[in-house]
Amino acid sequence: MAHFDDSATQRANVRYIRQSMKQPLLSRDKELDLARRWREENDETALHELVSAYTRLVVSMAARFRNYGLPTGDLVQEGNVGLMQAAARFEPERDVRFSTYATWWIRSAMQDYVLRNWSIVRTGTTAAQKSLFFNLRRLRAKIADVSATQMTDEERRSIAEELRVNVSDVEQMEGRLAASDQSLNAHVGEDGESEWIGFLRDDGPSPEEVVIGLKDSESRSLWLREAIGELSEREQTIIRRRRLVEDGATLEELGKVLGVSKERVRQLEHRAMEKLKTSIAKRVDRADDLLIEA
Repeated sequence: MAHFDDSATQRANVRYIRQSMKQPLLSRDKELDLARRWREENDETALHELVSAYTRLVVSMAARFRNYGLPTGDLVQEGNVGLMQAAARFEPERDVRFSTYATWWIRSAMQDYVLRNWSIVRTGTTAAQKSLFFNLRRLRAKIADVSATQMTDEERRSIAEELRVNVSDVEQMEGRLAASDQSLNAHVGEDGESEWIGFLRDDGPSPEEVVIGLKDSESRSLWLREAIGELSEREQTIIRRRRLVEDGATLEELGKVLGVSKERVRQLEHRAMEKLKTSIAKRVDRADDLLIEA
């Protein structure tokens, strides 16, 4: 999915990159002092100085993801989010440089952004897919003939072993990266007037089938109402409350309503169903199309 920056955005990006590169580097002691002041005293000035010193990390990381066709400015913004998350979670008492800690958060933020926006189809939903998405091309360039349309089975197995994933995952990601998003409204051929969407198969019923179905449904409903009208009052109560609602009443519940045992309700229900089948059979070829045994 291609993305383009206009000229004004590009100039703004260049200014930001130049400004980031002018920020002074921090010594280990200065870095820890700023981190402590932010963490313990909520000193926003210290936070600003700490974060500003490492925007160069964001710019550097954004350059690594430039081949995915996404705007540099957006990558930098996502990286800055990761940088802020690192500042919020950094623990000065641990023996690690903030730059080392922040690098992981910046990379993670950019990777998530790339996976969300590289294609309109969701990509990299599992750890294996994410690893393949960001490493497949690099590993293929090392071991395979990049001019070939597809990798060999041996090359796929080698990459699967390297990344500790299944060969099937490698094959699926290979096909996914080789494809590109296409608009269904794109024209077929250079001078064609037809669009791709016009060639999609519609598995739904045709307008004629819809009309016929509605008409048949009306007829069946009428036949069923007429057949139920021929039942006794008790039989109608049983059929309506047992068969014509989603959560039908139990035999015991109907027995209490009608003042009979549940076994008697079962007998009445069976007799009513037989009457309905006989009545409907006079109107349709197959009564089973309307009545379903419980």
